Amino acid sequence: MDIPKGKKVYFASDNHLGAPTADKSRIREKRFIAWLNSIKKDAAAIYLMGDLFDVWIEYRRVVPKGFVRILGKLAELTDSGIPIYFFVGNHDMWMKGYFEEELNIPVYYEPLEITLNDKKLLIGHGDGLGPGDKGYKLVKKVFTNKLFQFFFLRIHPDIGLRLAQYLSLKNRSISAGEDKKYEGPDSEWLVHYCRKKLETKDLDYFVFGHRHLPLDIELPKNARYINLGDWIEYNTYAVYDGDKLTLITWDD
Repeated sequence: MDIPKGKKVYFASDNHLGAPTADKSRIREKRFIAWLNSIKKDAAAIYLMGDLFDVWIEYRRVVPKGFVRILGKLAELTDSGIPIYFFVGNHDMWMKGYFEEELNIPVYYEPLEITLNDKKLLIGHGDGLGPGDKGYKLVKKVFTNKLFQFFFLRIHPDIGLRLAQYLSLKNRSISAGEDKKYEGPDSEWLVHYCRKKLETKDLDYFVFGHRHLPLDIELPKNARYINLGDWIEYNTYAVYDGDKLTLITWDD
């Protein structure tokens, strides 16, 4: 993509809408929509990098109740000509066509290499990459298994979604303490993943979510690893202005 003069590309991740309660989620949903309103005047593209929802499971003719404000805003933006790209996270991996058909938003399940002007980026949610994250890697194998999905989708949606919400809450309560720790770049498994990639590819930026900490870390070959943080505690996002990528905290 060549970025027109005066335009920018935006990246955001990890809203976990729906958690921990509908009322608290509604506050964050409105805040994120206010941010989307603030960037639509100069957005050349918007990349949503996963876990927009705390639980999103699509059945053949059923999607989770709620989220009408954010879904309506995304439809408004794509209808106005602003391209939006969605990368599934570990909390919203069961996408079955709703975003593509109703919102005109492409959905990606694996990291993707893109070029913005002269910069090369590898972008994705970040879950299950590199060493570590072993618990999630096991969970992902189960939840992406076609046989498991076949039987799970035969459960009534009211039961299936409630079960998924319970498992999501339990998973976050177990990992909450670890997610807040930062012990230097050598302890970050996504940094190890980036360094390994740079052994065979020349890239300028790696942009991931999942970690819930806003991070901007130097890598070999003058590359950088950007973690987008979240919209639960930090309200952080990244913006590419045609020259460089910057991590920013939004204050409404």
